[in-house]
Formats: sequence, C-alpha cells, structure tokens
Amino acid sequence: MRLGVLDIGSNTVHLLLVDAHPGARPVAFASHKRPLSLVQYLDADGNITDEGQHELTEFVLEAWEFAARHKADDLLAFCTSAIREATNGPAVLARVKYETTVTLQELTGSEEASMTFFAVRRWYGWGAGPVLNLDIGGGSFEMAFGQDELPEMATSVPLGASRLTRDWLAEDPPSAKSVKELRRYIRSTLAPAVKQFEGLGRANLVAGTSKTFRSLARIAGAAPSAAGPYVKRELNATDLGVWAQRISAMKVEDRLFLPGVSEARAHQLLAGALVAEAALEMFKFKKLRICPWALREGLILRRLDQLVFAGPLDPAPHVVELGASRNAVEATPA
Repeated sequence: MRLGVLDIGSNTVHLLLVDAHPGARPVAFASHKRPLSLVQYLDADGNITDEGQHELTEFVLEAWEFAARHKADDLLAFCTSAIREATNGPAVLARVKYETTVTLQELTGSEEASMTFFAVRRWYGWGAGPVLNLDIGGGSFEMAFGQDELPEMATSVPLGASRLTRDWLAEDPPSAKSVKELRRYIRSTLAPAVKQFEGLGRANLVAGTSKTFRSLARIAGAAPSAAGPYVKRELNATDLGVWAQRISAMKVEDRLFLPGVSEARAHQLLAGALVAEAALEMFKFKKLRICPWALREGLILRRLDQLVFAGPLDPAPHVVELGASRNAVEATPA
C-alpha cells in the first residue's frame, strides 16, 4: 500500500510517499517539497499574511495532484507550530479546506513530540532502554522522554530556529550582544520545561531528530547522508560548542560552504546550534545520536498500526477523484 504524509512545517512544506504495510518498515517512494518559511510570512500581529496563505494553498493542491498521479491509497495531512501559533491559524486552516478540500490536522506541541518519539523508539527498539528525544523545528523545540513506545513526558517550547533567528539575530553576522541575549533567553525558556523531566529517570540514549541536528552533526564530522541511514552519527557537546562559536562569527553566505548546510537553512543555523547546545547542557548529556526517523515516520507507523485492527482502508476520496481525472486525461488520444 502507498501512504502519503503531507507535512506543513515552519521551514518547508513536504509530501512524502512511502510503500508500506503493517509489520514492515516504510520505504520512501517519492517526495515533493519546497522551502516555505511560514514564520517569515507573519505580520506584526502574528497573522500569516495573504501571500503566505496563497503559497500554502498552492502547495497543498500540488501535493494532492502528486499523490494522485502516484496512486496513493491514503493521505495524512498535518500542520505544526507555524499555523498552530499563528493568530489567524483557524482562519488559515479554513481557507486551505475551502480552496483545496483537504483538512489539515493541527498537532499540538505535545502530540508532535509524542509522534516523533514514537518513530525514534521504533528505529532504536526496546534495547535502547529509556530514551530522551530532542527535535528542533523552525517554530518550536520538542522534547520527549520515556521507556515505552509513547513517552511519559512530551512537551514543546517556542524555540524554533527560524523563529529565534527572526526575533533575535537580525544582523549578519550577528553582534556578540545579540548572541549573548539569545543564549540567555533560550536558557530561561528551557529551564521550566527541563524541570518537568526531573524524577523520570536517566535516559540510556539521547536522540536528535530534524534537519538542524543532522546539519550540525555533519558540520562536526558525521557521515554525509549519501552514506545511508544505518551509519551511526553522533553530535558531541564539545564539538557543538566549538562550532556554535565559529558560526556566530560567520555571515550567512559563508555558512553555505560548510558541509550539509543548505541555502534554505543557513540563516537559522546559529539559532539551532544555540538551542542544541543549551539542551544538552541543561539535560546534562555529553552527546546525542542522530535518528533518521522523525515526525512523518511516526505518523506513518501509527497509521499502519491502526490498520492491523481496522483492516484494509478505502482510498482517500480526493485521491480517487484526482487519480481518475488525471488517468482520464492521460488516456485521451492527442
């Protein structure tokens, strides 16, 4: 069966199609994405502008057509902090539904953290013991801890790399004062969240999910993505501290020469590094391991688990309709 996950994040909008069935690992079939930083489309009142809404609805339509063309059986569509925390978030969701007929499921911060943790647990298995997972997004930072498939504690704070860059690091390169102030803000925001994890026990494994962690690990010497998902990749707190200091003195254009850094994320690399550095320090760990699975895989795996009890599912109506329409057009003689 072919499942699709439409992920409306803070930095990118991404449709991932996978071939999978209950009991099997999902294998990527195709993807369609584009950079779209919804955080950058916020006005002074915290509303997503009309231009940002137009870009979003255009992509959702593209994603539907892409899913239909590749014969997706089911499509999960969700959004995270960029829309969740926008002042006009409900209106944006209503507009997307009206113009595309798709309903975006709005995940809470704890749900986002829980589903990402679920994917991490499936990747590392029971043998990993208690796991602490950290995930740096564009708009928020998620943390989750537990010994089971779902976490005992899952929480989210507004420390996304794109959000912090917009609010605190306007200069290029940033001033020493702005970096110092941001460090202080990150720690003061993290402190009450980290305190919630006290008394839950010590993690055997600290995992890092998200592109930000992968980029930071690559800069610090981890294997490139071309080496495959099964290569062990770690990020040490000492290396992270050194690189955070170096990146703080670099212009955005110079960061593009670092390995694993894309143009879309170069500007927010420093903010992500400062969040990662503070989290490892405050949770008192010296390193973390990069996990290739994250939120999208967690939602896919959860959906597959549901099918074990619910049985085969009918194709999503919009996929059937679009697919039939597209097939009819392609079958028409020129």
